[in-house]
Amino acid sequence: MSAANGTATRELNLVQAINEGLRQAMEADERVLILGEDVGVNGGVFRVTEGLYQKFGGERVIDTPLAELGIMGASIGLAVAGLRPVCEIQFDGFLPSVLDQVVCHLGRLRNRSRGHNTVPLVLRAPHGGLIHAPEHHSESPEAYFCHTPGIKVVVPSTPEDAKGLIIAAIKDPDPVVFFEPKLLYRAARGPVPERPYETALGKARLAREGGDISLICWGAMVHTCLKAAEELSKDGISAEVLDLRTLAPVDLESLLSTVEKTGRVVIAHEAPNMGSWAAELCALISERALLKLKAPVRRVGSWDIRMPLFRLERFYIPDAERVALAAKETLSF
Repeated sequence: MSAANGTATRELNLVQAINEGLRQAMEADERVLILGEDVGVNGGVFRVTEGLYQKFGGERVIDTPLAELGIMGASIGLAVAGLRPVCEIQFDGFLPSVLDQVVCHLGRLRNRSRGHNTVPLVLRAPHGGLIHAPEHHSESPEAYFCHTPGIKVVVPSTPEDAKGLIIAAIKDPDPVVFFEPKLLYRAARGPVPERPYETALGKARLAREGGDISLICWGAMVHTCLKAAEELSKDGISAEVLDLRTLAPVDLESLLSTVEKTGRVVIAHEAPNMGSWAAELCALISERALLKLKAPVRRVGSWDIRMPLFRLERFYIPDAERVALAAKETLSF
């Protein structure tokens, strides 16, 4: 098929789109390299890097020891030395191991060196739950990284965005944490242009227009909110869905625009509500658009407990029914 501008597109899933983005970035810039556990010969645990080792060799697609802190530290050194490393942490639940390097070095080096050193690095990690994984494999730790100054945080929800955002992240002069919703790896399919392209960091996407209430979300929760919006439409409720795409820096203009348009907001996410990024968004909305609100902002997140084992996963992470119920309660305020 062809896009309106004549650019050839195909239907890809999220894994294929990210893989193609990585490959095209490596073809365009020999400084780009990939490192992480099993990213080379095996192509990664989710096969996101499949085929890249065979194409670019072991000097640019590097299988590392099982040492997350070492992967992060080595990547920071490579970036400071002028390369553009893309490092993978195999599961989101393993990310706490890298926080020492992230907090103490990754976000600080430009400031500490008064602009002499930059860290053009991408940290990739799967994100979220609902894939029946064991403990430490289904977390949503985005707030830790959003809280660290100097770091950009990205969470795509469509294959088209995933490819454009990974290419943009690799080209960005700042460090980027790139979360990949594992639920969507093969479940989300859509048209993706064959050519290399960038999707701007820091810009949200209006996934669905509406006038009664705004559903603000990111990652796999975008699809949950779209389903909730469809259910709400059966009751005559017009819900707008805003896909943030980039959590830090947040697209404040788009955020406030949808708030001012509808006056009612539900923020849906997979992380526990306590100290979540949704809490920060609530604060921003209250500070900047309080008088535009017709009801309190509602958060629909996971419960403030550890991610349970897979038999209880679907009761822990919000579904479309919970989002729709929160929307109706907000509308009835």
